[in-house]
Amino acid sequence: MFYSNLVKSTEKEKKSLYDTQIIKDAISGNVTIGEYIYFLSQAYHHVKYTAKLMMYMGSLLSISNKNFLKASREYINEEYGHEEWILNDISNSSYDKEKVKNSVPNIHTKLIISYAYDLISRKNPLCFFGMVYVLEGTSIELADKAANAIKKSLNLNNNSFSYLVSHGSLDKDHVLFFENLMNEIKLESDQCDIIESAKDFFYLYKNILHSVKNPHLDVNNWRIL
Repeated sequence: MFYSNLVKSTEKEKKSLYDTQIIKDAISGNVTIGEYIYFLSQAYHHVKYTAKLMMYMGSLLSISNKNFLKASREYINEEYGHEEWILNDISNSSYDKEKVKNSVPNIHTKLIISYAYDLISRKNPLCFFGMVYVLEGTSIELADKAANAIKKSLNLNNNSFSYLVSHGSLDKDHVLFFENLMNEIKLESDQCDIIESAKDFFYLYKNILHSVKNPHLDVNNWRIL
């Protein structure tokens, strides 16, 4: 089955992502409020493109890919508006969500979105599923641990973690849906494209996480006094 091959083929890249310092710090609760808000700010800037990217992917799929057209519609319904959850988490953490909303994403966040558009249009629309695998798979495995540890260490309440919690263990049905969908991909060329794109997205997302430890923006200016 292709899904198991996708997992096995990207183990090295996944391990490299999980070895980033910010992930280690997050699951041990060793994260500052500034780092958490900065992480949310960059998440906002890429999550707000998720539904648009899915629409774009769907528009370029051939009519014979009915299952993937249906899947893209379901993903759009599922993911639409999640960026607003992030803004609410920021606001509930005593930071100004409007300043985050109007901020400029860093170069690594810009690149992951630009590359997604590039792969969909230039190479293969199904490459977008490589991005889905990286972002959703990472969230499911780490979100709950990180949310609980950060909440405890920063003395925040549940209202500051709707984005992380929504992508944690509660989202496992979504992963099963993705696994079954990937197993429907039979063309070797499509499989190779998705594996290659997943490896690239692991690298690009790792750079976003690295930037959280070295933020380019002074998030203290976003704090609501």
